Amino acid sequence: MIGRRVQRLRTELGLTQRQLAEPAYTPAYVSTLESGKVRPSDAALRHLAERLGTTYEELATGRPARLLTELRLGLTDAQRALATGEADEAAVRFRRLLTEAELHHLDEERAEALLGLGDCALETGELADAVRHFESSERLLAAEPLPRRVRAVRGRAVAHILAGELRYACYVLESAIDELGTSGLVDPEALVLLYAAIIGPYLDMGAQARAARAAELALALAPQVSDPALVAGMHRQVARTFLAGGRLADADASLAKAQSIYRQLRLRTDLAHCHWMRGYVYAQEGRLDRAERELRTARDMLAAKRAALFTAQVEVELADVLRRLGRHEEAMALLAPLTELGDQHGAVHAGGAHRLLGLIREEQGDGEAAEEHYVTALGLLERSGASGDLADLCRLLGDLLRRTGRVEAAMDAYRTGLGHRAAPGTTTLGPAPLPPRI
Repeated sequence: MIGRRVQRLRTELGLTQRQLAEPAYTPAYVSTLESGKVRPSDAALRHLAERLGTTYEELATGRPARLLTELRLGLTDAQRALATGEADEAAVRFRRLLTEAELHHLDEERAEALLGLGDCALETGELADAVRHFESSERLLAAEPLPRRVRAVRGRAVAHILAGELRYACYVLESAIDELGTSGLVDPEALVLLYAAIIGPYLDMGAQARAARAAELALALAPQVSDPALVAGMHRQVARTFLAGGRLADADASLAKAQSIYRQLRLRTDLAHCHWMRGYVYAQEGRLDRAERELRTARDMLAAKRAALFTAQVEVELADVLRRLGRHEEAMALLAPLTELGDQHGAVHAGGAHRLLGLIREEQGDGEAAEEHYVTALGLLERSGASGDLADLCRLLGDLLRRTGRVEAAMDAYRTGLGHRAAPGTTTLGPAPLPPRI
């Protein structure tokens, strides 16, 4: 391949083999090299690259001199587009970059592009595509240390969480946390990603103590993770000036810093989950004013990133706090849009919204409307596979039916709830992962 590249470039420049070879080499050596019978030394490659007006790297690998830098710049731009909520535009960019990286066999850049496509699919709710992209990225990084693979692991787990496969998602995340601890690879960014991601499924499965501990650890580690957007923007612009001046190594260094910071910008979503968890804990303790403040902070952070499914999750919790504060109209206004979420894109959150609307209607004395909401919530949660709240929902429905004199129907609802309560994997988890040394 090197010989073919030398011959092509020499022919394009109109050079003879003698003109290319002299003064350090002979025409016969160039002829032998072009025919593929000899592999040139580094010194020969550098001599030939200089005479052919190209770089050592391009001649040795066939990759254009600016390719790697331009790919990294493109990945950074695509990540920025996603961070500002332009998921569809970002996906188009990541696909184009993936094709370019595949063409030149650049596995690290392929893995980055696949991670970006997975994140785009999460934002748009295409969960099967998200899992596929994250798994492909993990395979490309299989030989790398776990901290390099954590984003793919976390992304795959989040896709399973949103699909209602909570127990499996906990298994994936806990296994990664344990591996980080036992291997000695204690990486704050990696741990914050994992701990923040696991809070939601813990809560949905009723493991409140584990969720609170995960939030505590994530918040304790967060100060060690910095994400200043202005610094990232500065590095991107500096990289452009280096690139224009032909200073490729300096441009690559600046881009690496910018990419690292933009990657950390994803932590805004995860840290929002920590605010959500604190709001949840305050609500359980009856400190509703503080709960409302924490939940509104989480909601605003998530809404700013147009993370629709995550925002919906927090809005359900916030509406429950508003209901308990007696602000029924505010709660109902918050919940109404959530009831439109479909089975594959937020069924868990739609079910939670209908459950709360049922409670509000029951408190307002409208038993018929309450029953309708409970039944709708039951169907949504059963189809989603998120069984953590089903037992309590069946209890609410059974109590309502019993109060209206329908004892047999109430008993059926209670039996259904008991069945979900006893379902394997809905209430039990394995040993909790050991906390890191902070």
